[in-house]
Amino acid sequence: MTAAFGRGWRNRAPSVSGPYHVTMADVPALNGVFTTAFTDRYRRDGLLGTHVPNLNAAVWRFAIEDAADGALLWRGERDEVVAFNMVHQSGVEGWMGPLALDPSYQGHGIGKTVVQAGVEWLARSGARVIGLETMPRTMDNVGFYSSLGFVPQPLTVTVTVEAAYAASRVPVLSRVPAGERTELLARCGLLLRELQPGYDFIREIFLTDALSLGDTILLTDGDTVDGFALCHTVPLVEGRAREEVRVLKLVARTLDHADLLVTQLADYARRCGARRVAIRVQSAFSDVYTRLIARGARVRWTDLRMTAAGYPEPAPRSGVVLSNWEI
Repeated sequence: MTAAFGRGWRNRAPSVSGPYHVTMADVPALNGVFTTAFTDRYRRDGLLGTHVPNLNAAVWRFAIEDAADGALLWRGERDEVVAFNMVHQSGVEGWMGPLALDPSYQGHGIGKTVVQAGVEWLARSGARVIGLETMPRTMDNVGFYSSLGFVPQPLTVTVTVEAAYAASRVPVLSRVPAGERTELLARCGLLLRELQPGYDFIREIFLTDALSLGDTILLTDGDTVDGFALCHTVPLVEGRAREEVRVLKLVARTLDHADLLVTQLADYARRCGARRVAIRVQSAFSDVYTRLIARGARVRWTDLRMTAAGYPEPAPRSGVVLSNWEI
């Protein structure tokens, strides 16, 4: 659920100011817009009984700190928050999410302003990939983004794998001695640049560790890193128990290394008390998807990946690079 926009109508165009920088003090207001916008979006799609709950404050903190200067919001006539856009950059990869606009402010070009502000911010920051994900069944959303120059890319299919102990365990970042982490993460960065030049996930790894949101699974062979997976264990929804481990990034030198990472993620989930691992797989990685289904993964959700014209998402030179455009 990256974005919720629609086409509403009011007699008078409302006055909106921004963008302003988001802080943690804005989280209650962000949740208000988030739940209202997405619940309304589901209602428009015919899912009348669906209510979207608040996001966990810890998840908002990660989104805000990861976006940094790209955490943007807009205020209405009474100084209330009416829209936001969390704009993220990982090296040359840029993406937006979550972003939403209060339904009562739709239909006046404000959604266009919110999205274009994110695109312009990323372009100024040197991003060569600019994208977002939206609900593929929602024609309003797909049409809206298409009108702004975004083009459809492969589906992202969320699958879950049941938690299960592995025959052996591999290192996780939290258990690596502090003095060895810098060099190990440098080797993770080297692997990613080898497979997907210009990409950089190290900030997200550091931030996850600093905020105690999850961990990074590491596949090493001597001094060589053959894969890593950044995952979060903190519940996505406010007030919920820990049920699943969510994979944000998965990088593997080969398909076999990707398989081993999934096995280790299932083990990690089992040991931290979660029931399953959620992995968002871009359908362009058909071999990864096929192997996940063969091992019993269940399909849970689909999102449509879209990229801004002139800022396409390249395929990796080799191996597997799964980059989640959701928090």
